[in-house]
Amino acid sequence: MAKLILTQEVTGLGASGDVVDVKSGYARNYLLPRGFALAWTKGGEKDVERLRSARKAREIATVEEAQAVANKLQSAPVKITVKTGDSGRLFGTVGSAQIADAVEASGLGSIDKRTVEIPSRIKAVGNYTATVRLHADVSATLDLQVVGSK
Repeated sequence: MAKLILTQEVTGLGASGDVVDVKSGYARNYLLPRGFALAWTKGGEKDVERLRSARKAREIATVEEAQAVANKLQSAPVKITVKTGDSGRLFGTVGSAQIADAVEASGLGSIDKRTVEIPSRIKAVGNYTATVRLHADVSATLDLQVVGSK
């Protein structure tokens, strides 16, 4: 078992600033190389407090506010325009940062790109769904319309 400090939210494991115990292979092969966690040390308690305070500044304070934002996000689909080839396939994929930018551009508010979860890679034009974690108890389903431009 390895003791780690999470630097980002990892679904099913914890949020930024949490100290978790995971199997050493999971830590060595997944969490540490991708920058999702740091090795826990005695001096790392300062890092934990810094990460928790940054998370508190980013997150929505109350469940009621989060529910209001969720209702707004679910009210209309978000249109994302991307460059495509002749067959309708994208050059690359649509990521969480592009989704967060599209939500802000459509006037539905601003969301943190780290809270967007995409179930599968978006590689073609079409309709998709993504989940946005707004609060520990509130998440919103976001309808996406990916359209191509040449």
